[in-house]
Amino acid sequence: MNIKRIFGTILTVLGIVGLIYTGYELINKSTAYTTLSVAGIIGLIFFFSGISLVKNTKDES
Repeated sequence: MNIKRIFGTILTVLGIVGLIYTGYELINKSTAYTTLSVAGIIGLIFFFSGISLVKNTKDES
């Protein structure tokens, strides 16, 4: 059981959820652009850090 890989997967899923939320609110023409930009930036950070954590973690038996 590799904790880093699980944590990376959780970060990736949270990033995807944040990006979907941002896109959904932008499509519905929400007026809170500051909140959406913060949620989008945090979603991008979570997504890319989760992807890199999963990619760089070596499998050890």
